[in-house]
Amino acid sequence: MIEALHGIQETVLYHDMPGIKLFLNREQENYPPHWHTAMEIIMPYENSYTICIDQTLHTVEEGEIFLIAPGTIHQLLAPPSGARLILLLDYSIVCNVNGMAALLPSLRPFVQINKTEDQILLPTLQKKLNHIRTEYEQPSPFMEASINAYILQFFVALGRYEMKTVRRFLDVTPTKQHEYIETFMKVCTYITEHCAENISVDDLAEFAGFSKFHFIRLFKQFTNVTCYEYLVQKRIELAERLLIEPELSITEIAMRSGFGSLSSFNRVFKTAKNCTPSEYKKLNTSHKSL
Repeated sequence: MIEALHGIQETVLYHDMPGIKLFLNREQENYPPHWHTAMEIIMPYENSYTICIDQTLHTVEEGEIFLIAPGTIHQLLAPPSGARLILLLDYSIVCNVNGMAALLPSLRPFVQINKTEDQILLPTLQKKLNHIRTEYEQPSPFMEASINAYILQFFVALGRYEMKTVRRFLDVTPTKQHEYIETFMKVCTYITEHCAENISVDDLAEFAGFSKFHFIRLFKQFTNVTCYEYLVQKRIELAERLLIEPELSITEIAMRSGFGSLSSFNRVFKTAKNCTPSEYKKLNTSHKSL
C-alpha cells in the first residue's frame, strides 16, 4: 500500500536509508493513479506486472525492467499472484555525480528494458538490481556506500547504452556526434549547478561554443526539451529539496531556486507538480519526523 497519499501525490517515506526504499512486492491490490518525486524502478520476479501511463498499458514480463521518471503520473495493476522488486530512489543521488543530470530527460516519462530488444543491457541491469537487493536485505559494513555504488553503476550502464544506441544528432558524423554528446552533457551539468542564477540562452551557447541558433536546435535534439524547459525542471528539483526545510519561507525558496517572483514560482510549481509550493511544503514537513 502507499504510505502517504494526498490526492494523487505520494510522499515517499524513506525509513531505512536516506533517499532509497526497496521492497519485494507480492500484493494483489492495484495502486491508483499517483506521482512522486522519486525515481521508481520495477523488475518482476514472478508473473508480469502492468503499468498505466497516459492511459496506455505497459506489460512488464518476468526479468524485464521498467523505470518511471520523477513526476510521472502512473497506475500499477497487479496480477492475481506474483512478485516484483520495487526500488524508489531520490534521483538527486545520481544527479550529484558529474554528467549524470544529462541522462534524466532521456528517462522521461518512462523507459522499458525488455528481453527482445535489450539482450545485452538487460542482464547487466538485472545484476545491479539484485546486488542492491542483497545489500539492502542483508545489511553489512558499508551497506549504504555499496548500494549507492551499484545504483550509480546501474545508471552509468543505462546511460552509455542509451547514448550509444540513440543517435541524437542525425546530421553529423559519429565522431562529431560523440563530441556533441560530451559538450551537451557538460551544458546540462552547468545548468544543474547554476540553475538558481540568471542563466541566458546566449550564455549557454557561448559556454558550448555554438551560435545561439545552432545551440537551441542541438540542445532540443539532445534533451528532447527546450533549454528553458530543462532549466525550469532543474529549478523545480532544487525547490523540492528546499521545501522540506522547515525554517525556509516560500518566498526565500522561490528566490533561492532562481524564480524571479513568488507568483511565477507558485504558477510554475503548481503546473509541474499539481500542488502549490505551500501544499508541498506542508505535506513533506508533516511526514519528515515519521
